[in-house]
Amino acid sequence: MTFRTHPAVRLTILVDDTDTWHHKPVCSEIVHRAHRAGLRGASIFHGMEGFGGHQIVHTTRLLSMADDLPVAVIIVDTEERIHAFVPQLEELNIEGLITLEAVQVVSFPGTKAASR
Repeated sequence: MTFRTHPAVRLTILVDDTDTWHHKPVCSEIVHRAHRAGLRGASIFHGMEGFGGHQIVHTTRLLSMADDLPVAVIIVDTEERIHAFVPQLEELNIEGLITLEAVQVVSFPGTKAASR
């Protein structure tokens, strides 16, 4: 089977699951902003264990440490669309890590991804 690749950018935003914006999870706010901006897609991935800038390991294995678990919001789109979206994150006061990485999107003929 043949496939095509297209250059794109992956925006990854790492936050804690307890981070909020106007009493709503900040990760959910990011996804809804990405949707309103017309980006191709956004997903939230919940981590089981991790640590960040404060160097405190949080894990689901200890009930007392089950708060502040890592959450990754991943968005993939063209470089132009991602760069236009990033300024919307500034007002959310995200203390976590935000990265941009060049990626290749794979599409197969006849799929929705191929027509984009």
